[in-house]
Amino acid sequence: MLKEFKTFIMTGNVIELSVAVILAGAVGAVISGFTNNIMMPIVGHFSGGMDFSSFKIVLSPAVTDPAGILVTAENAILYGQWINTLINLIIVGFLLFLIIKSYQSLQRKKETAPAPKPGPTEVDLLKEIRDALKK
Repeated sequence: MLKEFKTFIMTGNVIELSVAVILAGAVGAVISGFTNNIMMPIVGHFSGGMDFSSFKIVLSPAVTDPAGILVTAENAILYGQWINTLINLIIVGFLLFLIIKSYQSLQRKKETAPAPKPGPTEVDLLKEIRDALKK
């Protein structure tokens, strides 16, 4: 059983999948940092300084005792954070669109290279042999 597990783990597909998962996590962190630290302040600037993450509908306010200690936390629908998530999705989707579009344009350039002229067909070769034999 241990030998079978070792064989399974050492196959190329498992190792490639592991690398892909690790890279996806790293890329996810980079994209989150980009959207949260670079793009969202720009969006906030052009939206009049709004911070969408603070938008909420309070269903029941927080309850504190006379000493100021929190008894019950606030219950709210945080729709502003959802708006931020939608904006992040649009930004990430657009960036992925640009990356894929540029990748595809590079692939098209490689494909448009002129194909080499096809060589003689079998029929042409047989005709040449026939003509050579006649001479």
